[in-house]
Amino acid sequence: MDLLAFGKTGWGDELFIATLMTIAVSVTAMLIGFLFALIFTPLKLSKNKFLNLIGNFYTTVIRGVPELLVIYLFFFGGSGAIMFVASIFGYNEYIEINAFLTGSFAIGIISGAYSTEVFRGALQSIDRGQYEASKVLGIKKNIQFLKVIMPQMLRLAIPNLSNVWQITLKDTSLISVTGLVEIMRQSYIAAGSTRDPLFFYSFAAVLYLLLTFLSMKLINRLELKYSRGY
Repeated sequence: MDLLAFGKTGWGDELFIATLMTIAVSVTAMLIGFLFALIFTPLKLSKNKFLNLIGNFYTTVIRGVPELLVIYLFFFGGSGAIMFVASIFGYNEYIEINAFLTGSFAIGIISGAYSTEVFRGALQSIDRGQYEASKVLGIKKNIQFLKVIMPQMLRLAIPNLSNVWQITLKDTSLISVTGLVEIMRQSYIAAGSTRDPLFFYSFAAVLYLLLTFLSMKLINRLELKYSRGY
């Protein structure tokens, strides 16, 4: 256990900070994913063929491409694109994109594709009578969505969103390739320094399992809250 001590003699403080970084990236990516889902879910449900095509293209491509490739495209391809634009204006120095923002955005896009499908399925599962009853009562569309549709959508979506959260949490391990020091990257550094990879990678697995367990406890409470009366 000396390897996990805090201070100069162990790696406890470094792994703790790395765990906080993993949580920060996961939460940021999930929020970005929700933003993308809010944009693309209406497109998926749109009767306009062009808008529907855009929504289907996003979810099909992102879910069909390996997550690591998406991260590579945004981290390395993004730097190249920015440097190309900068060169047009006469700036030829190397530009490095922030690893946290790049990783969060890349994983957020992946999370958004799965969240879009979850929200689409949840909305389509709501009985059409709910919409018709709201219309008959004269409820405005924005109030109808906030007070009638969204609570029912969340009840149906939360169980599947828990799976999206687990995917997002585990995908943070892939951004170690960008140099961002999260659990996987810090475990790799510690394993290389101490030449004890089995211990640190096993401890990394324990950390991921602990984060998953605690987050599932929270999600189960949310699920119970939105399922009252059913």
